[in-house]
Amino acid sequence: METTLLGRTDLEVSRIALGCMSYGDPTVGLHTWTLDEEASQPFFRQAVELGITFWDTANVYQGGTSEEFVGRAVRRYSRREDVVLATKVFGRMHDGPTGGGLSRAAILEQCDASLRRLGTDWIDVYFIHRFDDDVPVEETMEALHELVVGGKVRHLGASSMWAWQFAKMQTAALVNGWTPFAAMQDQYNLLKREEEREMLPMCADQGVGVVPYSPQGKGRLTRPWGEQTARASVDEVAKAFDSPADQPIVEATEAVARERGVPMAQVALAWVLSKPVVSAPIVGATKPQHLVDAAAAADLVLTDEEIARLESPYVPQAPYWW
Repeated sequence: METTLLGRTDLEVSRIALGCMSYGDPTVGLHTWTLDEEASQPFFRQAVELGITFWDTANVYQGGTSEEFVGRAVRRYSRREDVVLATKVFGRMHDGPTGGGLSRAAILEQCDASLRRLGTDWIDVYFIHRFDDDVPVEETMEALHELVVGGKVRHLGASSMWAWQFAKMQTAALVNGWTPFAAMQDQYNLLKREEEREMLPMCADQGVGVVPYSPQGKGRLTRPWGEQTARASVDEVAKAFDSPADQPIVEATEAVARERGVPMAQVALAWVLSKPVVSAPIVGATKPQHLVDAAAAADLVLTDEEIARLESPYVPQAPYWW
């Protein structure tokens, strides 16, 4: 697996990141379709074997059990220093002022809780999961900087917000001599491209590495139009990828994949990887071929003509961050 540097940092990450929202106790949290610990083990092992050593989770995934699974898998299949761990803060973990959000108290408490669940002394990339309208950006950025200075976090990332909000937070950090964000995790795929307007150009200009989630459109770009999966039938977020405007894009992906003799999943992911601003797309895996296809996509180079065919059916739409 090829590696790259995350933005302008010296942090080396695999070109594909393993998304761990699919792993966690299915009886806890919002997602009944997640894999329990036993069922998730083959995917952690397979990721290591394929060289996919950038793993992304969040404190809020299945009530913290995803972080627990991830932490134990690192110790079981690799060494801590050989895996780049990313997790997130913002989502509500318990009642009270420190149970969620981006206040100083919440950030410090939730970071310590994530470290305990992950069983590690440090987090390689600590993302804020969303923008917090209720907390001054200076309070958030200073608290995050404190984590970096204290050695608990090595790099900072943000996720899913307006470009002006991201710029406001970056400016607060730079003006005050605090640690700025090195990465942006936002939704980006052939079906959702509104980030191309402001966020992605800003990241390219400032050397911020982009780590897109849902690079295959919640799986919509991995199967012919009309086919459904177990998750797509129950997950309200996944259902948002069944708009009539999506059909010609899915069909274009299918056509290019058929001509290339590869799965649609590889074409969709290769398109995201073709964008220079993208460091490492996040791929969730619940079937053995998912990570195999992801690894193969890293070696699939689309032609300019193929990229144009994939992009031409897109029509502007409202930003969608879920």
